[in-house]
Amino acid sequence: MDHDHHHGHDHDHDPHAPASDDPLPAPEDAALETAIRELLIEKGVITAEDVHRQIDVLDSRSPALGAQVVARAWMDPAFRGALMEEPLAAIEAAFDVAMTGGAFPALQVVANEPGLHNVVVCTLCSCYPRVLLGVPPAWYKAAAYRSRVVRDPRGVLAEFGTVLPADTEVRVHDSTADLRYFVLPSRPPGTEEWNETALAAIVTRDCMIGTALPRP
Repeated sequence: MDHDHHHGHDHDHDPHAPASDDPLPAPEDAALETAIRELLIEKGVITAEDVHRQIDVLDSRSPALGAQVVARAWMDPAFRGALMEEPLAAIEAAFDVAMTGGAFPALQVVANEPGLHNVVVCTLCSCYPRVLLGVPPAWYKAAAYRSRVVRDPRGVLAEFGTVLPADTEVRVHDSTADLRYFVLPSRPPGTEEWNETALAAIVTRDCMIGTALPRP
């Protein structure tokens, strides 16, 4: 199934600034989460320690691994080729991180190149490669982003400060529960002599979603 959307037209829309990355949950959602958690603990399905441990695991995830993947792909053509063909296996082999064996949804890497820019969305919910990018930002989960980036990707990218040449194709990829997308941004000019650590430092989470570009 092809989840890509190709867009070459604009729509009028109200200005929309990206939301905060750390919004408060709706009161009804917070109450429901508390009730379910307390019920599971009371029934012995989980323990409070299990909950705290999982929270710590989630909070420890960051875009650092994704940035390292991008930097390695920029420097190592063989790794880049493997990453494009079998992303999970390539990352597992290169960084000694468990990625295969059915524990993670399928991953597809989409590479930016001259004349082509990729951006990722999940139009139904917030499917997202957390192991590579950490916790998704609030704006990624917001209905405004999920609907508007499909209809007007250039307009949304411009609000993030990413203004692309008119002849650049913008390709929108819709993540699902079974398939995640990961953007491999183009290496900026002027970084030819940089090492992998320096390169990873300029790769942000938004670069790997496609709403930003790496900037030396």
